[in-house]
Amino acid sequence: MSGVYGFTAKSLDGKDLSLAQFQGQVLLVVNTASKCGFTPQYAGLESLYEKYCADGFSILGFPCDQFGHQEPGGESEIGAFCEKNYGVKFPMFAKIEVNGDGAHPLYRYLRHEKPGLLGSERIKWNFTKFLIDRRGEPVARFAPLTKPESLDPRIEALLAEVPTA
Repeated sequence: MSGVYGFTAKSLDGKDLSLAQFQGQVLLVVNTASKCGFTPQYAGLESLYEKYCADGFSILGFPCDQFGHQEPGGESEIGAFCEKNYGVKFPMFAKIEVNGDGAHPLYRYLRHEKPGLLGSERIKWNFTKFLIDRRGEPVARFAPLTKPESLDPRIEALLAEVPTA
């Protein structure tokens, strides 16, 4: 198994989940926060998820509290917030770190494969997005300012590709 499929992450309810369960899907991996200026992007993310999930697309949300203490709650609070305020149905995972020595291995991999501006691997803020193709390979990185709805053409192009082994 290659790309993101070799990683596991804890769900909001504390269960280890293999990302292999998303094999063959186009994914958008996003570090999220409940008290961030970009938090309203949850609505756009959920809209993308609902629009394309039947076609083999999913969003994986990873709450992170490394930027201005903008995700202070525990997993149950995070889940309740996302559902109540934005109707989030896409998979959300337990809080992780995306930078530094404690960074989740998935984020170490994504940062290395798709560095940001000027080659910087560091995640600069919440709602940085990584687009993953059906083979599990990162194909693009988007800054927090990138609105989810602007990703439609990229997602549609990846969904239209015939996966190869």
